[in-house]
Amino acid sequence: MARKRYTPEQIIGMLREAEVRLAQGERVGAICRSLSISEQSYYRWRREYGGLKVSQARRLKDLEKENQRLRKAVSNLTLDALILKEIVEGKY
Repeated sequence: MARKRYTPEQIIGMLREAEVRLAQGERVGAICRSLSISEQSYYRWRREYGGLKVSQARRLKDLEKENQRLRKAVSNLTLDALILKEIVEGKY
């Protein structure tokens, strides 16, 4: 079965709907079935996006992308420095 990819905006909307229905006394399992998601996805999303607004979720994703880009740049520079160090020591 193909996996669906939800945008952060869709996830936050589903979480808000689930919160309302939970306050009305509905069970998590029934809510997840009606939203066509698994309970595991619900709890994972609640942990990651719970309490966030749409603009905050977008900012979070942008910061994660930037962090990933910077980590890659640092690792490349570290690798270059190690290679140059080995060349200077004559271990090539």
